[in-house]
Order: sequence, then C-alpha cells, then structure tokens
Amino acid sequence: MKVLIKSIAIIATCIGLSFGVLALLAFVAGPSKSGKKTSKLTSKADEARMYCNQNYFNEEFCILIDMSIHSGKNRFRVYNFKQNKVTHSYLVSHGCGDNQWTSDQSKRSPEFSNVEDSHLSSLGKYKIGKRGWSNWGVHAKYSLHGLEESNSNAFKRWVVFHSWDMISDEPTYPTGTPEGWGCPAVSNESFKEIDKLIKSQTKPTLMWIYK
Repeated sequence: MKVLIKSIAIIATCIGLSFGVLALLAFVAGPSKSGKKTSKLTSKADEARMYCNQNYFNEEFCILIDMSIHSGKNRFRVYNFKQNKVTHSYLVSHGCGDNQWTSDQSKRSPEFSNVEDSHLSSLGKYKIGKRGWSNWGVHAKYSLHGLEESNSNAFKRWVVFHSWDMISDEPTYPTGTPEGWGCPAVSNESFKEIDKLIKSQTKPTLMWIYK
C-alpha cells in the first residue's frame, strides 16, 4: 500500500510539473500578434453591428478605419455584416496637422483633434450624410456627421469623405499616404467602388475611425 501511495504521489508531481512548464511557455510566448489584430477588428465590427441595429443605420455593412495601421497600408475596410468579413480594403489619408500638406510625415503615428483649423482627423463614429459635388478627385463627396464628443465638430469643420488624385490604388508601404487637412480621402477608383455601395443603401452608413 505504501508503495502504491508513493507511486501515485510521483505521478501527480510529474503531471503538475508538466502543466507548470506549459503555462510558463505560454506566458513567455505571449499572445499571437495575428490573433490580436483579428480580435480587434472583430470586436469593432461586433460593436458597430450593435450600434447600427439600435440606431437605424445600414445593417448590410459599415466602414472601419484603423488609424493604428501604417498609412501606406490598407486601413480603410468595408466590413460586411452578413458575411462577417472585410470585403474591400483601401488606402486612406489622415490630417497633416502642423506638418506639410501632402507629406507623409505622420504615416506611423498620426495625431487627432476635434478643434477647428487643427488640420487633424478626429476619432469616433460618423454618420455618412448627403452626397454632393466636390472640387477633389471624381467631384463627389459625402458629408460626415460626428456622433461622439471626439468628432462632434466634423460637419462644421468641413470634414467630408471624398476622393483625391494623389492617393494610390495600391499599398505604398513603406511610403505613407499623402496627408490632407483631416478628411478621410481615398483614391478615385476606390471612391467609385465605395460610392456604389453607399448609394445602394436606404439607411445611413456608419463610418468608424479608431486606433
């Protein structure tokens, strides 16, 4: 009996050590970087879906813009709620602030503001409003209505969604996207694709700029 008890104790100790080693390895390895990015997008999409359902917004898709991504990479995403995935992705500009207009000086770490004449983009959820004529790109734009304290001045700051000849159709990394005065602008061809999607909806579409 003593031998049996001793054997059981040895086995239990070995199992405990094995679990301990596995836990240590998991801690050292840390979370998967790809998993972190996926969960962030999924989390934003889930929150956007709920917001659209509760506020009479377009329930087919939304626009998610992740400003933590280098501006030379596709950080403008059209997320389809029905398919639960990104169906389109594009380059998008942000505000230059005190930097030179059209430069890419803040391609890695843009600043944000809700202050008039700051020439910076504003974080937060937006309702995409009326379509109108624009001086830029394909000569069409959409008004943007800020829905949060962080972007409440967007409409009176003339922050709109438009196209811009200077923006590429393809990623430019490690070069960034030319910076404007705060509008989320895309390339002409990108705008044409997004324009069709927005015009196909009877309810307003949500645009969410975050980092």
